[in-house]
Amino acid sequence: MNPLKPIAAQFNEAFGPYLQRIRPLTSRLKSRYEKLESRESLLVQIAGGVLGLFLIYNFIYLPIVDWRESLETTIETRHREISDVQHLVDTYLQRKKELQEAEKATVPVDKNFSLFSVIEKSLTQSVGHDKIASITPGSDRKVSDGFTQYTVEVKLQNVNLGQIVDALYGVKTLTAPVAVSNLRVTRRTQDTHSFDVDITCIALAKGA
Repeated sequence: MNPLKPIAAQFNEAFGPYLQRIRPLTSRLKSRYEKLESRESLLVQIAGGVLGLFLIYNFIYLPIVDWRESLETTIETRHREISDVQHLVDTYLQRKKELQEAEKATVPVDKNFSLFSVIEKSLTQSVGHDKIASITPGSDRKVSDGFTQYTVEVKLQNVNLGQIVDALYGVKTLTAPVAVSNLRVTRRTQDTHSFDVDITCIALAKGA
């Protein structure tokens, strides 16, 4: 069985009536063309060629060019989308790494842990209890999901520069990761070599 027959049948069914209508016209045009002189026939051929090029340009070439440009635009869009997704992935991985680093700098989640006690013990060893004018625990506050910040306010009195350095070093070298968020040093009027110091110590706990 010829596989083209169904297609030909569909074509005749769809366009057969129109072809029947224009067949007399094409026959008259063909008859007139055959009666033309060689020069006129050449001109008609040239005109037909120009018309054919016009039709090919407008109905074949331009649609292909438009389709190609549309395809290139789609590809560029997809590349930008992939780039955006990759940027989001990189950002997520960076934030995840920062979170892991932050978790390393947290105090143990233990009900027996007390930042107040840790700071008091460190300062007693570094500058002496008599130099601690006051030590006050601040209010705990949530700084982000899963993290709580502990705060202790410390006032040291009548200490020299060496004792200030010892106090800060003692806090920095604690086994628990404690940071100094605020430091204010005031020279005493009675003794210009002595100072009063205000220190704010903070520590982060995960899951507290």
